[in-house]
Amino acid sequence: MARLSNAERLAQIHKEALKEFDDIQAAQREERRQCYEDRRFYSIAGAQWEGPLGEQFENKPRFEFNRVHLAVIRVVNEYRANRITVDFQPKDGSTDDEFADHCDGMLRADEKKCSANEAYDNAFEEAASGGIGAWRLRACYEDDDDDENDKQTIAFDPIFDADVSVFYDLGAKRQDKADAKRCYVLSPIPRSEYEDEWDDSPSSWPRDVYSPEYDWATPDVVWVCELYRIEEKKETLIWFRGLAGDEVKHAQSELDDDPSILEELTATGYTESRRKKVERKQCRKYLMSGGKILEDCGLVPGGMIPVVVTYGKRWVVNGIERCMGHVRLAKDAQRLTNSLMSWLADMAGRFDTEKPIFTPEQINGHAVMWSKDAIERYPYLLVNSLRDANGDPIPGSAQAIGYTKAPNLPPAMAALTQIAGESLQDLLGNQQAGEEVHANMSGKAVELIQNRLDMQVFIYMDNFAKAMKRSGEVWLAMKKAITTEAERKVKTLGPNGETSAIVLNKPSYDQATGMDYVENDMASANYEPDVEVGPSSSSKRAATVRALTGMMQLAADPETQQVLSGLAMLNMEGEGISEARDYYRAKMVRMGVVKPTEEERQQLIAEQQNQQPDPQSQYLMAAAEQAAADAVNKRAKTVETIASAELKRAQTAETYANAMQQATQQQLASAQMLRQLLSQPAVDSMDFSGQAM
Repeated sequence: MARLSNAERLAQIHKEALKEFDDIQAAQREERRQCYEDRRFYSIAGAQWEGPLGEQFENKPRFEFNRVHLAVIRVVNEYRANRITVDFQPKDGSTDDEFADHCDGMLRADEKKCSANEAYDNAFEEAASGGIGAWRLRACYEDDDDDENDKQTIAFDPIFDADVSVFYDLGAKRQDKADAKRCYVLSPIPRSEYEDEWDDSPSSWPRDVYSPEYDWATPDVVWVCELYRIEEKKETLIWFRGLAGDEVKHAQSELDDDPSILEELTATGYTESRRKKVERKQCRKYLMSGGKILEDCGLVPGGMIPVVVTYGKRWVVNGIERCMGHVRLAKDAQRLTNSLMSWLADMAGRFDTEKPIFTPEQINGHAVMWSKDAIERYPYLLVNSLRDANGDPIPGSAQAIGYTKAPNLPPAMAALTQIAGESLQDLLGNQQAGEEVHANMSGKAVELIQNRLDMQVFIYMDNFAKAMKRSGEVWLAMKKAITTEAERKVKTLGPNGETSAIVLNKPSYDQATGMDYVENDMASANYEPDVEVGPSSSSKRAATVRALTGMMQLAADPETQQVLSGLAMLNMEGEGISEARDYYRAKMVRMGVVKPTEEERQQLIAEQQNQQPDPQSQYLMAAAEQAAADAVNKRAKTVETIASAELKRAQTAETYANAMQQATQQQLASAQMLRQLLSQPAVDSMDFSGQAM
């Protein structure tokens, strides 16, 4: 089969994308349309009367008592007051990996630089109201104005109208879409900009998910589609072992592209030790219109689809993904409330007074006066008297022949009004209990009420936490791919907003092992993101302060009380106490209660090196040194005394040994003389005079 040219390959991809996108829309059109209508229902004035109900109230008052909007805003405010953050953890379970904390700081710095909160807030509000929200991660230059700076960073961009703009392939079943192979993101571009950017006749990408109701004025735009496509590629990895036992790894494609690598390895004594076939995944981005692929944007760093989706509530039924937010179930109760209140208002306006009833002869010539009386407020009104056959006025004929009566309120309407209000409270949550705080209500009771309200919105927070975890995975993969420069200095941000900097990919030497290594090696950052979701009470910090102050009354140790008071100050919120919090943080860092940042650690080291002891400390240090010297002298004298005693003992032993030796020698000499005497021959006995006996 002949190999396709690049133009033919792109045309084939465009054709396949159009067919798959049509299948996706066919399966999800109705579900996504409801999500879109839900967002219009709570946020756009007049949207609650769209559809057949509005047609029934044509030319009648149509009031909106939008309680759904307030309920959605409360859910959104709960999130904004207690944002969810990502915390990287080592995959091997170690707890002393400092670089994981640095990754947390780099993520916070990237989020702050590009105002990621805008993307998060938009996604959460769309998910909480309509059912689905999304944002994208994008690799961009660190400084667009500096031509010499080609370093890249990561930006977080919002995706608006995700319910009609973001679609994944039907095979993606996971909630975080980590198993997705294709993702379609639709974006509107003004027609003039489209014509200036591309030499192409404007042809919008087919977009069939919409509401039958439109605003009066809509912009003239062309819809384009971003296609993120996962491409799988099999590759062979080869390991080479050197003469010293070390190993290096290269891909077969790398050796094929540059044969000199293999020649150099062979010349230096490396031999092939093992091979392994692996499957690599890479993500490629295409920009398409309805007519063709406008641009092949190349590979996405990290190899993952950089679009993160979050849901309000999500199910998969009959193989179709279904979702909803906080609005869907409350729409009917809200419509019923609006229609009942509008009918009552219309009835009150039309029957506020009893209107007189006249015959045409009585009102003839005065109809305009009577019709404008509600506006002009005339001091009097005129009517004609009726006349008999002779033309004479009939007595009493100038009076009204009757009066209109206001209709009685049907009992069913009163019951419906009560039922509609109770239904809204049940579906949206009884917010009055959390907002009506009495003066004599304890803080614990307020906390319990708030916790009950939190449980009604916890599902939105928990689902958003899954999206944040996926966002952390994509960010780390992209960061590893774009941060390859040696000794690159990057900014980090602490949990409380403190800034510092670290150096990535810094060559270093370990004196203990005698081995070279790379400090803060981004390529070996083997971490997994973790998020923590607790009760989203807006008074969580206040509850923490109350708990700490309560513990202070039970603590007897002054140092413990000092620690508890410092922690209470760190969690306290209020106007003008930021400097006090900084003071207590520095104090807690010096006490070892709070983990210092890199900047704080360097500052502590500098303070310890430059710190001069006070006179009392100097006196105590001198006294300690004198006591130590005296102890050394006494120890030396003791050693000398012990040595002298040992010497005398040794001399005594030597004297005793010498005496024993001399005695032994004398005994030996005596024994020798005796032996000699006994060995001489016998002689004749002689008398003392020398004569023989």
